[in-house]
Amino acid sequence: MKNLFRAPFLTLVTAIMLFSACSPAKTSSQDLNKPNPTLKTVILKVNNIDITAEVARTELERNRGLMFRKSLPEGKGMLFVFDYDQKVAFWMKNTSLPLSVAYIASDGTITQILDLVPFSEEPRPSMRSVRYALEVPQGWFAKMNIKPGDVISIPALK
Repeated sequence: MKNLFRAPFLTLVTAIMLFSACSPAKTSSQDLNKPNPTLKTVILKVNNIDITAEVARTELERNRGLMFRKSLPEGKGMLFVFDYDQKVAFWMKNTSLPLSVAYIASDGTITQILDLVPFSEEPRPSMRSVRYALEVPQGWFAKMNIKPGDVISIPALK
């Protein structure tokens, strides 16, 4: 009796393993060992100040962020766009540039600004759910007197 159930069971296990092997792969560590190409940009506005930001929309673009970049001029940044409001955390793996990150609600309100340490793999989480994050050169928000509670005008993204 035992052997009657063994063959169907093994067939089922084999089928599950094959389907699992065919599922889409997550971002591999190899994908994180090269920089993003220059991404499409948008102009953001806060307190009558323009910011030209590359837009990281896909999971791979967001995971790579500004890794391996050698410079980021004043008034430039990277806008990370998430599919829905969620708590997020940023780190600085493979990132030599000192950056500041603003966590931004879906209505454009800056909820939090943090300075990030180059090459640190310590996650820096948002306190609340956000839809966006904006990385700029470290200290730029303070220099421009941009703070939590200010609203960033974000154009419709396609």
